[in-house]
Amino acid sequence: MNRFINLDQFISQQVTGRPESLLAPDIESHRSELAQRLDDKSVMVIGGAGTIGSSFVKAVLQFKVKRLFVIDTNENGLAELVRDLRSSTGLHIPEVLITYPINFGTAVFEKIWRGEGPFDIVANFAAHKHVRSEKDHYSIEAMVENNVLLAKRLLDLLAENPPERFFCVSTDKAANPVNVMGASKKLMEEVILAYSKIMPITTARFANVAFSNGSLPFAFIQRLMKQQPLSSPIDVKRYFVSPEESGQLCMLACMLGESGDIFFPKLDETEDVLTFAQIAERLLAELGYEPDYCETEDEARQKAKAMTAHTQQYPVFFFATNTSGEKPFEEFYTTSETVDLDTFQALGVIKDAKRRKIQDLNAIINNLDQLFTSKEITKEKVVEVLKDFLPTFEHIETGKNLDQRM
Repeated sequence: MNRFINLDQFISQQVTGRPESLLAPDIESHRSELAQRLDDKSVMVIGGAGTIGSSFVKAVLQFKVKRLFVIDTNENGLAELVRDLRSSTGLHIPEVLITYPINFGTAVFEKIWRGEGPFDIVANFAAHKHVRSEKDHYSIEAMVENNVLLAKRLLDLLAENPPERFFCVSTDKAANPVNVMGASKKLMEEVILAYSKIMPITTARFANVAFSNGSLPFAFIQRLMKQQPLSSPIDVKRYFVSPEESGQLCMLACMLGESGDIFFPKLDETEDVLTFAQIAERLLAELGYEPDYCETEDEARQKAKAMTAHTQQYPVFFFATNTSGEKPFEEFYTTSETVDLDTFQALGVIKDAKRRKIQDLNAIINNLDQLFTSKEITKEKVVEVLKDFLPTFEHIETGKNLDQRM
């Protein structure tokens, strides 16, 4: 019975089904252009300790950048990033590699930007990314502040000395959003595109990153380590990319896109989708277990507690999803958006996305600020304000959230 796993290999073989990166051909065909735009450059990565941010760091370190500054509130994550980079092969670690465990919305960050700049390339991965994080108006306010308000504050700061390239990560959930997280990222897109005439700005919508920090597949690993049952919806299908692919996608979007472009991976809606339950079953098989399907959470917990070293079956609890904001399918663009599917082999690009005036954005931000300071604030009122600004936002509310699940 195998109790060890090569996670990158498992993702390649059992999740994405791709023996090499989806983006490898595009990287090779544009390698000289990428080198020209990255070599000898000063790079700042915000939110660089997370899965996508750290994968972006590894992607750009395939080239010879001059300086790399990484900003993240996760001090432990930054420590692990540096250990990982210095333990890896094939990376060009610059002499100046500095990490700072700070919030990019603080005065300290402004001092770093002004004191250590100029920076040629700035990429922002700091975001609330979980639908789980919108359970009430407190959590929604924090989400909107991080995803929208701080992004605008960052752009106002960068506008003083614009970088050659600015990238800010989005999500597939920004296309016809059904949850506040997706709506906040759609609003973030509107914000950054409003500045696309001041500096070259791109973004990317993409699929779930397999086993990314905090994701459900990542939680499977944590549950196995703690001898706890695996739990997931059985009816939610998602596209997946590997961590490596997520960083490469963002690098390509950042370095090769035209200002205002929104990138996404070209994935097949029948061949490239999986349920979380399928990933759980494949993970257990890889480890030599058979799933023991339970009818309730309590049954699964009790069976997990009774497991021994010789147990062949592992308890799982699969359920039909009924939580707020869960979209039954994924999409990367809407029918009203102009899409280029020819320039890149594995990437599509949304062109000529609508650009609002900065003054219009200030109005919606002021409305949100007023609502957040009001004693009458509710989750429903925040949703209504967002709907006024984003006509495609159709919030799915069931009264249940993911914190009520295992």
